[in-house]
Amino acid sequence: MQPMLATPGSVVPSGPQWIHEVKWDGMRVLADVVEGHLTLRSRTGREVTHAFPELAGLADLFPDMLLDGEVVVLRDGRPSFAALAERFGIKAAAARTLAATAPVTFFVFDLLRLYGVDLTDREFVERRATLERLDLDGSRWLVPATFTDGPALFAATKEQGLEGVVSKRLTGRYAAGRRSPDWVKVAHRESRSVIVGGWRPETGTAGRLGALLVGAPAPGGLQYLGRVGSGLAGRVGERVLADLLDLAGAGSPFAEAVPAVDAAGANWVHPVLIAEVRSLGLTGDGRLRQPSFVGLRHDLTPGEVPTAQEADDGA
Repeated sequence: MQPMLATPGSVVPSGPQWIHEVKWDGMRVLADVVEGHLTLRSRTGREVTHAFPELAGLADLFPDMLLDGEVVVLRDGRPSFAALAERFGIKAAAARTLAATAPVTFFVFDLLRLYGVDLTDREFVERRATLERLDLDGSRWLVPATFTDGPALFAATKEQGLEGVVSKRLTGRYAAGRRSPDWVKVAHRESRSVIVGGWRPETGTAGRLGALLVGAPAPGGLQYLGRVGSGLAGRVGERVLADLLDLAGAGSPFAEAVPAVDAAGANWVHPVLIAEVRSLGLTGDGRLRQPSFVGLRHDLTPGEVPTAQEADDGA
């Protein structure tokens, strides 16, 4: 099963038919327990159980259940996607080390199966009530609070530097693998996955990363989305550059000519590295507006990255 997806919105819905949750900056995960065996799967269906050993205790709670939620690394009380990204694509031994030094928390927000009974056709209000009765709060997992005043929650999440709000219709069923208007997400700053096609050194240097040249899948190559420099300072840039140096390519992978102001001094790479960036959407000419680097997505392949249009539509 693949998780239900929320429809992007520009205004938080209000009214008694809606309940609202904080939108966490993490990784969507389905936790499937069958006969005491836990399997964790990402939004794309990839098994990631080995990456989160601190969640192994979920297998001991109930003999059969399927949970939907978000895996998050908290730093000073706020989610850190950059810290979470260190779990992507690592082996079990490295994951055990990170579980001790930077443990994740699983925010469980939906219950899809319990004791072999499929709950996806039941209303969200019923699924949520059953989830709360399970008393799942533990050291590494919890059921986060819901709120009745969506606009007030949206204002509070902005003040606290959180990602935004997800609003859920109380009567909505769980539409597995589909984007539904029964869930609406409103973010303070848009996040999207992009493919790295090149990089530029920091001005006045040859060995430090200054900016990434990124794009989205398009016929004949990549659609160029612009240059991302913010968020790449210090050790973050050093780690990203180490990955880029192993991917050197002969020419630009972009389907269109990159503007000269961006292409000057560029080093092209094979387009296999995925980055997560935040921006204020796209400009009129299809470039990311005020983008900032969040982290690398070793949990995704280029084929799983949405086109620019799909990203704007919420894919």
